[in-house]
Amino acid sequence: MEYSSPKKLTLTLGITFFIFIAELIGGIISNSLALLSDAGHVFTDSFAIILSLLASIIVRKPSGKKATYGYHKIGILAAFINGVSLIVIAGLIFFEGYRRLINPPHIDFNIMLPVAFFGFIGNLVMAWILGHKHEDLNIKSAWLHVLGDTVSSAGVIIAGLIIKFTGWLIVDPLISWFVGFIIILGGMRVVKDSLWIFLDFVPKGFDIETISDEIRKIKGIIDIHDVHIWSIGYGVTAFSAHVVVDNCLLSEADIIRKQIENKLTNIGIKHSVIQIECIRCENSSIYCDHKKSMNHGYH
Repeated sequence: MEYSSPKKLTLTLGITFFIFIAELIGGIISNSLALLSDAGHVFTDSFAIILSLLASIIVRKPSGKKATYGYHKIGILAAFINGVSLIVIAGLIFFEGYRRLINPPHIDFNIMLPVAFFGFIGNLVMAWILGHKHEDLNIKSAWLHVLGDTVSSAGVIIAGLIIKFTGWLIVDPLISWFVGFIIILGGMRVVKDSLWIFLDFVPKGFDIETISDEIRKIKGIIDIHDVHIWSIGYGVTAFSAHVVVDNCLLSEADIIRKQIENKLTNIGIKHSVIQIECIRCENSSIYCDHKKSMNHGYH
């Protein structure tokens, strides 16, 4: 059964809450940092999933006078906050792991192991609910949280088994560092993806010069300049350009515009703004000269 993004996140949030309570209580009783660090990660997940859930609802609002592009960037902002929270929690785990590495405490592995196993199974279920293919950065960030939890739960299980059979208490903080490393990698990835969109960089997978060359091949087009490609939201790519055509009827220019839009749609760009011109610029370039545009009062 295929669930909508809010439904997926709601189910995931419910499971996350139960795992957090179990691991928090189990970590306190067993005195396991690896288990407590996993509980801390799960707590961060709960916060992250709530943000993602709210954002997934807001981004569905239609565009209007306050947001002509819609509310896609709300979801990106939530993903950015989620990514930063992952990095912060990893830093706390590293710090506490260092303290316990110097002075390893006693750990009750008989409690640690079953709780960690419960968390591992719960995280597998959540990963299955969220899936691995994501058209929404919010779902992706939540999935990365859950994936980090799954790996960390497996790490806690391994730590518990090693402590049980060898008595090496030092394994607990070492495993917690491993968990922290997995968490910080996921956080940095989400932060990078969200900043890439916020800064209006060209979306990955699109080459502005290749696209411009393909458009120039359309019959009747003389030149293309002032090309912009950016993301309105995750997976929502926008394109704008000035296109110089032969002197022709407006109806013929409209046919050319539709041909351009068809080419763009075929490569995954569904939102485009094409300005048709019949006079070529003196210093034509596919990249916009903002200084010149400001001096002449047009763009």
